[in-house]
Amino acid sequence: MKLATRLFLTTSLLAALAVAGLAVAADRLLRGYLEDEIAHGLEREALLIATLLPADSSRWPDFARQLGASVGHRLTLIDPTGRVRGDTEFDRASLGGLENHLMRPEVQQALASGEGRGRRLSASTNERRMYVALRGGPPGLAIVRLSTTLAAVDAQVGTVQRALTLAGFAAVLGAGVLAWIVSRGVARPLVQLGSAARAIADGRRPDFPDARVPEVAQHVVALRAMHEQLDQRFKELVREREETAALIETMTDGVLAADARGAIVTLNRAARRLLGYGADDPLPALAGLFHEKAARDLVETLLAGGEAEPHELERGGRALLVTGRALPEGGALLVIRDVSELRRLEAVRRDFVANVSHELKTPLTSIAGYAETLATEDAGKETERFARTILNNAHADVPAIAAEAWAAFADRARGARVDFTVTPTTGGDVTADPDALRQIFTNLFDNALRHTPAGGRIKVSVDRVKGGGVNVAVTDTGSGIGPEHLPRIFERFYRADPGRSREEGGTGLGLAIVKHLVEAHGGRVEASSTLGKGTTIRMFFPGDSERPQPAKSRE
Repeated sequence: MKLATRLFLTTSLLAALAVAGLAVAADRLLRGYLEDEIAHGLEREALLIATLLPADSSRWPDFARQLGASVGHRLTLIDPTGRVRGDTEFDRASLGGLENHLMRPEVQQALASGEGRGRRLSASTNERRMYVALRGGPPGLAIVRLSTTLAAVDAQVGTVQRALTLAGFAAVLGAGVLAWIVSRGVARPLVQLGSAARAIADGRRPDFPDARVPEVAQHVVALRAMHEQLDQRFKELVREREETAALIETMTDGVLAADARGAIVTLNRAARRLLGYGADDPLPALAGLFHEKAARDLVETLLAGGEAEPHELERGGRALLVTGRALPEGGALLVIRDVSELRRLEAVRRDFVANVSHELKTPLTSIAGYAETLATEDAGKETERFARTILNNAHADVPAIAAEAWAAFADRARGARVDFTVTPTTGGDVTADPDALRQIFTNLFDNALRHTPAGGRIKVSVDRVKGGGVNVAVTDTGSGIGPEHLPRIFERFYRADPGRSREEGGTGLGLAIVKHLVEAHGGRVEASSTLGKGTTIRMFFPGDSERPQPAKSRE
């Protein structure tokens, strides 16, 4: 049903109900008023008749017929026992056959309070009549009762009701016509407004109505403004999406995204190329892209909403590093990076460092041995000074290099209120590459400072080992490392706290480089940690006790 029709029917029904209510109210009020007026008139006439009645009871029947005919109402005279002693409609001979009137309602009221009223159908005429009884009269008489028909009242009320009905019908008709006109003027713009809203929701161009009703016009203006804003935002979202898609498509790293069910929804060209798929090749689900167990575990963890460590795999002769994270609304995002060249360079660097360490360690050891011999044998001579210079340059002072490496972190540590101390011991020199030692301390200090809270401490201790060699320990009072992570912290790209490391710029290579450089010097490295208390990295550098000693010259 249309809105205009509903408004018309509703308004017409309300008007009809109002007219019906008015008719009922008029019936009750007018009928009550007229009946009260008749009752008051009958009371006055009954009071006058009671004063005019003769004392001789034998005259009462004839008197009742004469007075009743004079006033135009039925007059009934009733004694205290309820017997009728005179009645306008019955002669003297018929009075004995009338039933006792003692229990009539109006008679009971009059006997109790002095006057009474009653309304009921007449048994003889079958019309509504009003009865008014008044206590009084000459001795031997108890009640004077007058009654009259209410047909005149019904006729007057009926006339008024017919007039009201006619007026009400005209009012309902007028209200209905007016409601139809108004509803058409209001409903049509509202229907058009609803159609415009549905068009906006469907992405179609809306057709806004021209409303003359101020309230409806305000809604039209508001909907038009909302449509313009939504249209502008939609265009911005489309532009941003196109820019993002173009950016992802031009990345050298492979990028792919999957929904919560594992179905791939985004895949750039680099990802297809790295995974060995052509531009038009169909793609399996995310888990089906990888055959390696570690990679499949990574995918399952991400789809379950967890965090996973990067995984390196080989595909088509290339080394690929796969990293990812779970998406907030379900699903996963993976980034695939080709690290083949990086691995090749790492291998070159590792071989180079190993070769250089081997090539340098032997001559440095020999030079240090000869320099020490010269310094001992030429004590007090000019050659001793040169021998001591050679000896000092051949050995690296660990505490001094640690302090030198810390200088780059001093400002950062002061801002974080982290204290730094070095506790050297006698003989803290090692035969090592000073640049390598500096790199070791730089990586360890960076890690320690990143995980040590304000007010914490970082300490470097150096101890000479019996039998040769030096122990170096870097201790912090930071957050510590869990026991499940401790065995793997020297692995490349391994991070005990991936989220925190990403936020603070960690790469997962720092400790791996430390281990590589220490072992390149023939040493070893290990770690111990307690959650909430701190971490200690211990390094051992071998001494020169087994280096070849040059033979003493003979004089």
